Order: sequence, then C-alpha cells, then structure tokens
Amino acid sequence: MRIVTVRRISQVFFLVVFLWFCVAATLGAAWWQLRGWPINWILDLDPLTSLATVLATGTLYATLTWSLVVIGLTLLVGRFFCGFACPLGAIHQATGWLARRGLTLAGRVEANRHRRLQAVKYYLLAFFLALAFMGSVQTGLIDPLPLLHRSVNLALLPLADNGLGLLSDGPRFYFSAWFIGLVFLGVVGLNLVLPRFFCRFICPLGALFGLLGRFSPWRIGKTSDKCGECCICEEYCEGACRPSGTIIVGECVMCLNCLDRCPAGRVTFAGKASVAGEAGLPDLSRRGFIVAGSGLLLASMWGVGGLAGAGRDAGLIRPPGALDEERFLARCIRCGQCMRICPGNIIQPALLEAGVQGLWTPAVNYRIGRSGCQPNCIACGQVCPTAAIRPLSLDEKQGAGDFADQGPIRMGTAFVDRGRCLPWAMDRPCLVCHELCPVSPKAIFTRTAFETIRDGRALAAKAQGTSVALKTAAPAGVNLASGDYYLRGSGQPEAALRRITGLAGAGLTLESPLDADGLTTAGGRVDIVVRLERPFMDPARCIGCGMCEHACPVSGRRAIRVYSENESRSGAGQMLI
Repeated sequence: MRIVTVRRISQVFFLVVFLWFCVAATLGAAWWQLRGWPINWILDLDPLTSLATVLATGTLYATLTWSLVVIGLTLLVGRFFCGFACPLGAIHQATGWLARRGLTLAGRVEANRHRRLQAVKYYLLAFFLALAFMGSVQTGLIDPLPLLHRSVNLALLPLADNGLGLLSDGPRFYFSAWFIGLVFLGVVGLNLVLPRFFCRFICPLGALFGLLGRFSPWRIGKTSDKCGECCICEEYCEGACRPSGTIIVGECVMCLNCLDRCPAGRVTFAGKASVAGEAGLPDLSRRGFIVAGSGLLLASMWGVGGLAGAGRDAGLIRPPGALDEERFLARCIRCGQCMRICPGNIIQPALLEAGVQGLWTPAVNYRIGRSGCQPNCIACGQVCPTAAIRPLSLDEKQGAGDFADQGPIRMGTAFVDRGRCLPWAMDRPCLVCHELCPVSPKAIFTRTAFETIRDGRALAAKAQGTSVALKTAAPAGVNLASGDYYLRGSGQPEAALRRITGLAGAGLTLESPLDADGLTTAGGRVDIVVRLERPFMDPARCIGCGMCEHACPVSGRRAIRVYSENESRSGAGQMLI
C-alpha cells in the first residue's frame, strides 16, 4: 500500500472519530449519546493545551497526559500529527486540493513556494505562551483542535439540531454562532488563496510541532543533492518546506507526497540528514519575537484592568463548578464542550461581557436557553477537558450528604427589579418566579398586598346576593374573572373583600354575597381591588439557578435577574448572607 494511502486512511479515521465524539457529546438516553465515550480524546492529544495550562497553573490535568505521547512521537519522527491525525489539517488538505485542481504545473509550484511569512506562526506561538505564562490561556482562540470543536459544536451541529432534530430533543441556539461560523469559514476559505494557508502561516500548534520536530532523527530528506527540473515534489508539497532543495525540517507536515511522487526515488524518509541540506526552521527575526513578547505586557494590563476587581461585570455568570475567574481563565480553552452538552442550552459563548480575554469562554444566559440550570444536572463539569469547570457530584451541587454543611453550589443571587416587576410596577398579578423556584424552602417568597385598581374606585353599583351590576362599564385591560380581583364596598376594610369569579358585560359574579348595608352606607359604590403577591428574595437560600429569570414573562430585560453576588466560586462570596 502506498504511504500516501496510509496517510489518507489515517486522516479520514481521525476526522470521523472527531465528528463522532462531537455528536456523542449530547446528553440523552440513546446508546450513542454521552455514555462513557472518551469525547475529549482528540482534545487530550493537544500538546499546546497542555503546555499553556502548565505555564498558567503549574499543573497538568490528568487526561492531558495523552499529549505526552504525541510529543514523544513528534520528537522521533517530526510533525506526523499535522499530516496523519489533525482533523482540521485533513479539512485544509482536502479543500486546498480542490482549490488547486484548475492550476497549471507552474501555478501549483508557485502556490507551494516557501514564504518568509510562514515564520508568523512561531511569533503567534510565542505571544500566546507569554500570555499563558502570565496566567491567561488564550491558545484556544486559534489552536486548531479547540477551534474545530467550537465551530462544529456551536455552528454546524445546531444546524442538524434545528433542521432534523436528530441530535438533541429540540433546537439549540448560540448567541454568537454566526461569528464562530464566519471565523471557521474564513479559516477554511483561506485555502482558496494558498493550500493549507492556516497550517503554514497561523497555526500555533503547528509551530510547536515544528520546534519539537526540528531535531527528530527520522525525517524527510534527499539521497542526492542532484535533482532534475520536474518540480513534482514542489507541486504536491503541503507544507511549502522546499523539498527540492534545502528542506526546512520544521515546516514539513509529513504529507509524504514528495516521497510518493518523486520519479527518480531521490526522496526518502530515513534516520539521517538530507544530502541536499537542511534548515531547522524558517528565518526568524529577533524583532518578531520582541513583538510577540508583548503578550507579557498585554496580560499585565489585563490583570490591572481585569474582571476580578470592582469593575467586574456582575451579570457574568459562569457554569456551576467553574473555578474562580483568575483560575478559570488560566484553564479554559474555549472548546465549546460544556455549551454543547448543556441540556438547557443556557451555557453560551461570551463576547465582550467577559472582557477581551474572556472571548468565547462559557457564560450563562438564562434568556436564550430552555430553562434555568437544572439542579440535578452536572454534565458541564464532566466534559470540560481542562477542569476549568471542575466535575461535581450531585450531592455537592445540591448540598446534600457529605456536603450538607457547606450547602449547595451557588451560581449567584437573583434580584427583583421593582421597576419592571408586574406586581410591583404595574399592579398586575404574577407568581411565576415564586412557583418555579426549585429551592426548598423557596428562596423567593411573597408578601400579599391589596391595591385598588385604576378606574376601579368608588364605582356606582347595585348588589343582589352574589351578583353585582355596575352602572358603568367594567374597567378595561384587566381580567376581572382571573380570581385575583375582589370587590368591596367603597371605603370598607379588607375583611369585606369578596372574590370576583365571573364577568358578563357590566355584571360581576362574586364568590360570596357582598354586604348590601355596606353598599347603602357607601352610597351604592364599590371598589375593585387586586390581590398582589409581591416577590422578595432570600439571598441565604438563592442558588442563582436562573429558573425565575428564564420564566419571567417580562420581555427583554427581565424583572428578576441573576447576578454573580454570593457565588460559590468566589470563596466567601461578595456579600453577607
């Protein structure tokens, strides 16, 4: 079997496994859904994630030890991962092959010519590692594996969810899916400019592999410094590493096309240097690394004006089990796994509400999803590949069993906006937040108030038993028969209230007879009163699940909203309870 056939089989295998794990990262009862599948295995192979989190935290998360295998093989044979295993690399290679099919021989050779700007990815690698050293992991923005996971999880699979309903039990929406999808299309579309453009000029993971593989004992080379003018190796080279001359070892992506295509058999893969000469890496300038080192200064600026201080956006809610903000940003790689698995669809990719350094990190949005954070769900922490969201047990989340003393995990605290709350601002009955609060005893409690409605004071009426005939039309805009409205003789105390149970024109039906003497005494006039259950919040019991905010009937800015005060991840919390 030809070596390029082996490579293509390997690429297809890893791409299919990647897509399968993305599909399997769905919460449900089907056999193919989350049932012990190692859905993070492709992410666990990423050495850049491991290196960045080690620099930021000083620790290596257990599952990321798989990346040590990749590092070992790269030190031995070079950038095999780019050519044989990277699923995004396979997509780039396929689209680049399609894009250059119409080119002439000279055009294909020119497209694969080495360019000085291929050094840019090494500067990007230095920049992101400098940020990680200062405690902010930003590699997930352009690291190919988190980028592809994020794009498929949040932009592509929701198309199948919404159109076919095969993967989830309902449509899924992500606030910035269009932006994420646009970035992905742009990254793939660059192959129309040059084959594997992202791999050659941008990919920081490829730069790391280039550094690791530059001294690998087994590598592509030539057995003779003499070569014809066929340029076939240059025509099919995927890495633009100059295989016909002095090969740049760190740029070879192990496509092995030159080895397969050379008509003279002068290209080999062996444990010795190329006879035609070698260069370890592209020409790298000191100036470029100085610019890349600005990551240290930038991370310092983020630390000065970051999210941890008084200027932090209190509306930023992280998923249950998320580490404190500093450690969270030192681990999160923006892969979108937690967003994909969330059954309520409330974990969303953040834009600027989490600050520049929090772009595409998971943030909770109770208005977009199907519900609040379900008290019996711990899925997000189970799929996080770096423990930025640590895995919780149900007992720990609910504050039961061994965790009864510390209480449940609190994501924040709900606050009632009396300027928008229907019972407070508009004298309209509403009990939604109180009814849906899952805490027992409920964190939301109510206090009853009776208010005379507008246009419902001292109305002329005639009473006979449980029937009352108003001499004018009943007030418009209210549902008097809802059971929340009462009638009483004008000026009488609350003890004289009678519930209104029916409405027919200007005639009212009461639950019990109204005191006729009261009508006579008041000159035959009545008041229409509404009973209001006005909500109050007990911060000692609120867990910030957002059930109330999600269900609040006030459109737009909800009348009850969850803020990060009192969240468990901030240690002692931000306010007294």
